[in-house]
Amino acid sequence: MIKWLFIVLLRLLLPLLRPVILACYRVKVKGLQQLNFTDKTVLIPNHVSLLDAVLLALILPEEVAFVVNTRMAKRFAWPLHFRTHIPVDPLNPYSVRKMLKTVQSGTPLVIFPEGRISTTGSMMKVYGGIGYIASRSEAHMVPIAISGLEYSKFSYLRGKMKQIWFPAVSITIGESFQVPVNEKLTRRVQKERATELIASRMQNHLVDSRMKPELNLFNELLMAAKQHGFSKMICDDIISDTSISYRKLILTTYTMAERLKELLGNQKRAAVLLPNAAAHVVTLFSLFRLGITPAILNYTAGKNAMLDACETVSAETIITSRAFIEKAGLTDFIHRASGIYSVIYLEELKESIAFKHKWAGIRHFLRKTQGPVGDGETEVVLYTSGSESKPKGVVLTHRNIFANIGQAKAVIAFNAADILLGAMPMFHSFGLTAGTMLPVLSGMKVVMYPNPLHYKVIPEIVYDRNITILFGTSTFLSAYARTAHAYDFACSLKYVVAGAEKLKEEVRQTWADKFGIRILEGYGTTETAPVISLNTPMYVKKGTVGRVLPGIQVRIEKVDGIELGGNLLVRGPNVMKGYLIHGQGFVPCPEWYSCGDIVQIDEEGYLSIQGRMQSFAKIGGEKVSLPMVEELVSSSLPAQAVCAAVAVPDARKGERIVVYHNSADTQLQLLRESMKERGHPGIYMPSELRYVEKLPLLGSGKVDYVTIKRIALEEHHAS
Repeated sequence: MIKWLFIVLLRLLLPLLRPVILACYRVKVKGLQQLNFTDKTVLIPNHVSLLDAVLLALILPEEVAFVVNTRMAKRFAWPLHFRTHIPVDPLNPYSVRKMLKTVQSGTPLVIFPEGRISTTGSMMKVYGGIGYIASRSEAHMVPIAISGLEYSKFSYLRGKMKQIWFPAVSITIGESFQVPVNEKLTRRVQKERATELIASRMQNHLVDSRMKPELNLFNELLMAAKQHGFSKMICDDIISDTSISYRKLILTTYTMAERLKELLGNQKRAAVLLPNAAAHVVTLFSLFRLGITPAILNYTAGKNAMLDACETVSAETIITSRAFIEKAGLTDFIHRASGIYSVIYLEELKESIAFKHKWAGIRHFLRKTQGPVGDGETEVVLYTSGSESKPKGVVLTHRNIFANIGQAKAVIAFNAADILLGAMPMFHSFGLTAGTMLPVLSGMKVVMYPNPLHYKVIPEIVYDRNITILFGTSTFLSAYARTAHAYDFACSLKYVVAGAEKLKEEVRQTWADKFGIRILEGYGTTETAPVISLNTPMYVKKGTVGRVLPGIQVRIEKVDGIELGGNLLVRGPNVMKGYLIHGQGFVPCPEWYSCGDIVQIDEEGYLSIQGRMQSFAKIGGEKVSLPMVEELVSSSLPAQAVCAAVAVPDARKGERIVVYHNSADTQLQLLRESMKERGHPGIYMPSELRYVEKLPLLGSGKVDYVTIKRIALEEHHAS
């Protein structure tokens, strides 16, 4: 009797409680007006906390019914008296039919497709029952994105991120869609396809809901500090043996920005020449705070390329470090550059910071002063290592980088308990976005180390610092595996992600056998900030670079001479603003960015790379994939050997293939016989092998094909 009196009392108070609860969580609702229940409708939210259904019940129309797990229905029996609900037993196969009948009757239904609250911070797997309901009912599916409640005390992420009682919450209702039904397919395949489509649409909507029209990464740093705690240690610098918290990072950034403002004045861009270090992170955020664009120089490119890079972006100042210049052997470059550009050394900058700068920094910190947001004030310039004689500046907006972080977080579970090794250089988009900005803006600690080529040191760092996430190229990962103890990586590593070059099968197998770790291979370009596709623990397929990330649209353009696949074109919020071309200035990116890679996408959505557009030789009118030639040659070389195939002119067949390698004992005739015995076509056999002790590499660890091609052409013309 008392229970029912309590429920009646709550019903009377509900009109007063609703605005109070919504105000406590500062709930922002978008898209509510587009709900239309004239047709069969299923609402499909992501599931991040115990409060998801409660807040949805407070904002959704009365006629909407909620599907509730029978166990949860018993646990929260009294609140469920306020809304229509359908208790179902997830272990009972007839429960899906019960939901289907409810949808077919015209009752709008809320179903959490994940079936459980997230324990990772990203979406969990989507159960097939929702695919069955969608394909059989042909109902309109409405994705709902819930953000913020993962930080509440009612989430299941305790120990993985800071939790508070009343986080700010946003609920975004997306556009409805229907799952197409192909009667030629079996019911099982229809259900699987429908489930995959629903999961994809939910991820896309989740990413879209978290995007902002304009943003500054410094402002996102302030928000990350608020969410994860200003006292959280966010960056370890191994070389200087220092650790900095969000508080120290932001306070130092404000102070440094005050001094840089005096030195840089009205300059729009400044060149940055620094290694992976905490000082580099502070420098970037200081420039973001001022609205000045950092152009991050590739210090492995050579002095002429760096001078051209500065000229391309019309830089007036280079920000660097005396210690770094000396250790990296860049004295000659800085001597030449100092006659053209102003050079700011961080050591001298630190000494010149006066009380007024520190006081201004404290005032800004207390006020949480934000950085500017506007066109030209929130950009980063990186450089491509293409075939052009002068480096091209790739203009990435802060929104491009932030979008790519959000896209990656939607498909792979990162959280504040993870520790990432930031060894990939920040002049590379992989090192900047994934290796630096992703952890700092997501509450993960990043351990900075300046050189990924220290193959014996990296495994020791992973073991000593309990690294859970490691990024690298196939070349780097192969070298780490050779030098590491079996326990170095097996102890703490959760994710190992490979990019920038094709992952060799022997590298993949070595990591699986020696460390019990599955490498997740991805693909991207500098122009896409950089990740386009990625294998994940949930969706992985050997021999591919994974599925395209949420929010990215792709198109395959047919290429003459290529039977399967074609040139990949993409568009999305992570695609660059445009290029800065030496001597031309800014060239905006077209609607669809051409990646210049020949790819195939299978029926499951997995992307396979066949090679670069220019990575084909035309022999007797037939196009031959140079990466395929490399793969076939590599299978006949020793395990640790590296090779690179390039095409040179040939008077009789148009072009011929020359393979450079570092295996001194390999002979062309034996290689050809081996390839012939394995049944490979003669057109894939190189016409010449050229031994070099060490193949030239880029700073990212990839083979420097531009240099190899130049050498091959010089040798061809000399002969």
